[in-house]
Amino acid sequence: MSGKKPYDPYESLHKLSLLWEKQINDFIYLLTDNKDFVKTSKFGTEINSRFLEELKKNQEALAGVLNLPTKNDVSNVATLTIQAEEKIEALEEQIWELQDSMKTQSKEIESVVEISKEIIKLTKQLKTELVKTKKEQTDTKELHAELQEMKFEIMKLTNFKEEFETLKGLILKDRSTEQELTGSGSSK
Repeated sequence: MSGKKPYDPYESLHKLSLLWEKQINDFIYLLTDNKDFVKTSKFGTEINSRFLEELKKNQEALAGVLNLPTKNDVSNVATLTIQAEEKIEALEEQIWELQDSMKTQSKEIESVVEISKEIIKLTKQLKTELVKTKKEQTDTKELHAELQEMKFEIMKLTNFKEEFETLKGLILKDRSTEQELTGSGSSK
């Protein structure tokens, strides 16, 4: 096998294009480096711009007489159309936002209604419990009054018991002193 690379047409085309590019760049550099060429091109550019300006004025005057739209008229209409489209899009976005907010508000209202129903249900339950509590409170007051009466009766019984114990102690004391007297009188 030979050590040579196969022929590549793209590589030769690439070398040729680089050579042309260098030659064209050198030519343009020599051309633009010339002061006379620069002056001539500047003069030609000024004349061309004046000619275009006069042509534009004449074209607008002719379009005004013939009642035809000019390039400026068309561009103004296009900008107005674009502005109108932007405003319509902005309004559409606002309408969509309003629709979304209406949906969220209706959902919030539904949730508030559900919560209100639950609150009403709880209020009814609390009312029935309040009635029960009031009844229990009156029963408790009655029981408390009966308990107070029982307490008063127990206090009376306790006082009676204490008086009885005191009397019993006195009686026993009297008997013992009597027995002592009688026992000591018989033993004397």
